[in-house]
Amino acid sequence: MTLINFISSAVYLKGFPLKTKLQLYAVALFFLVFLYSSPSGLLFYWTLNNGFSLGKNLVDRIAGVLKKDKAESSDAEKPEKAASSAGTDRAPDRRLFFGAAAFLTVLTGLLIPAACIAASPQEFVYRELFFHPLWYVLSALCYAAGFFIFWLGVFYWLSGPKGKVAFEYILCCMSAVFAVDYLFFGTKLGILSSMLRYEGGVYYSIAHYICNGLILILAAGIMVLIVKKRRGFVKMLLLAACVAVIVMTGINVYTIASSVAGVSTAPERKGPHFELSRSGKNVVVIFLDRAMAEYMPFLLQERPDLKESFDGFTWYSNTISFGGHTNFAAPALMGGYEYTPVELNRRSSESLMEKHNESLKMMPVLFNNNGFKVTVFDAPYANYMWIPDLSIYDEWPEISTYITKGYFGDTSNKEIMIGRNMRNFFCFAMMKCIPTGLQPLLYDAGCYLQAGEASNSVVQTWIGKSQAKGISQDYMDGYMVLENLGYMTEVKDGGENTFMFLYNDAPHEPMMLQEPEYVPAETVDNREFDDHNNDRFSADGRLIRVNSAEKMAHYQCNMAALLKIGEWLDLLRSEGVYDNTRIIIVSDHGFYLYQTPELTFKSGTRSIDGTNYYPLLMVKDFGSTGFSISNEFMTNADVASLAADGVIDDPVNPFTGKQITTDEKTAHPQFIITSTEWDVNTNNGNTFKASGWAAVSGNIWDRSSWSFIDSSIVLDEHRMP
Repeated sequence: MTLINFISSAVYLKGFPLKTKLQLYAVALFFLVFLYSSPSGLLFYWTLNNGFSLGKNLVDRIAGVLKKDKAESSDAEKPEKAASSAGTDRAPDRRLFFGAAAFLTVLTGLLIPAACIAASPQEFVYRELFFHPLWYVLSALCYAAGFFIFWLGVFYWLSGPKGKVAFEYILCCMSAVFAVDYLFFGTKLGILSSMLRYEGGVYYSIAHYICNGLILILAAGIMVLIVKKRRGFVKMLLLAACVAVIVMTGINVYTIASSVAGVSTAPERKGPHFELSRSGKNVVVIFLDRAMAEYMPFLLQERPDLKESFDGFTWYSNTISFGGHTNFAAPALMGGYEYTPVELNRRSSESLMEKHNESLKMMPVLFNNNGFKVTVFDAPYANYMWIPDLSIYDEWPEISTYITKGYFGDTSNKEIMIGRNMRNFFCFAMMKCIPTGLQPLLYDAGCYLQAGEASNSVVQTWIGKSQAKGISQDYMDGYMVLENLGYMTEVKDGGENTFMFLYNDAPHEPMMLQEPEYVPAETVDNREFDDHNNDRFSADGRLIRVNSAEKMAHYQCNMAALLKIGEWLDLLRSEGVYDNTRIIIVSDHGFYLYQTPELTFKSGTRSIDGTNYYPLLMVKDFGSTGFSISNEFMTNADVASLAADGVIDDPVNPFTGKQITTDEKTAHPQFIITSTEWDVNTNNGNTFKASGWAAVSGNIWDRSSWSFIDSSIVLDEHRMP
């Protein structure tokens, strides 16, 4: 590589002074050291780049010689020809070059990283290993300044006049292309994790690639013309753009700082734990985010032993939720029918955050007021914060509250995650700006071309639907809580009644697991097992499509959650507290993977996956035996009534004074908000943003039970508009 670089430099610099030659040779030696230990792919790229440069310089040199010979053998140029060519080659303008370099620096180093973090600042904070996310912005800025200003500046300085002008055109065109691509393309890639991985990956259609390419070529062409005709205007435009970007970044920085300031990093007084009584009544609600009821027939078929572990449980197979995301569906799950999206919209004089908090407090305060010892784990979106603000329970100091997510994890992995993000935020920003045809290459399944163990230890890369490498730390944070349920459980001999609520998002963070044990592994290879068990996705006359890694990982994580909870249930039996414990396992929603044809609908131009609103609901009552399946129409808003039934006489919502019942379930169709505006940082007014809706009643498997509202409205009545 270095030898080719030397030869290329020698050809290019023939006739230049020794000082200039030494400078370029020094750069070649620097890259020899800098890239010596880099991945082979990068070295291969750099070698090809130098080979191309050598070929180009040889061609230029030969063409120059031929042109010189032709000029010497021809007559002197006519005066009018000379006059017509005067001014054709302009002098370099370093202000233009560094103006474009500055814009590219603040765009990729400030605006994009800060905007990404500002969308959900607390998602980038690890409570057990606090690291302020603004350091990611500073790191990205350093990378961007080093690339666009320092290194490109070095090459600009080493270039001749024509080379400098070429650099100016290139950076101006990059400025136009990057701005257009960031603002108008790749804006709907779905949910982005704290590890800068899109839930559905980075994919575009062929038509999108073509459209993107044509528009970017047009943008670059327009920029070339403007630079030729109005260079001064371009410099002013770049300056104005830099100022605008810095101002927008300042707003985002303020948002990040304000949000992170509310995160408590105080250590827990005692590790997360809760009590169960051998003689009293215990009520347990386990909220599994995105646990998918559509998998239940197939999970039970594959693992019949689950019915033994869940002895006494009833699975309600005809259940709906009230939205496809936690901000819409959790309030009804926690608070009952007073907190469905329609009911929340009706209370339009109060903020959604206040009503959400009220729903999170309803059951804990109800049971606390009725003499139960209450424990709450990870109340989701408390105070509309990503890391739950458990101060919403401060008025009731007797209620024990804990955050479990991340508590049982290894902080060394968090350090690796922080190190990855310090590098990858600049890579992410570059990915968002380059043509969409190149974005999947730089995205690299969320690894951003980073190789080695540091990548695999905190993220997982899927290889087909049966193989994977690495561990997803996002999944492990939730999985380890389920793994430690027994450690968190304290069994007491007294007769005190207890209530425990636990939120866990392990099913929400899909990771491919090793089968048939369904456990995490650094290297997953399920090819043999999958080949011999293709029939497991057909049960009870119904089938699901599991034809991708994402779908397989969701299935596996749902299985793993039930297996871990089953182990905990076995512990309760051995401790003698199973029969006197009522247990409700419920999810807020499913997920739109379009695996179940019976629940796939077309509404106008929209395709709707009904399984997004098909939550898991399993209930074990006191002393119940056997495993049963019920087709009774249920919603996850039934949880509050199910929890209080028979243990609290005439339960009343302590905040509204209304009776807690399920009467609303049959009084009218149940309205589901089909919005995808899940971010509580933006959908946080007094009512949910206008959306489409679905109305359901009776049997969810009967397609005639579903009707849809295509128009975007704020629904606040129990009727079709």
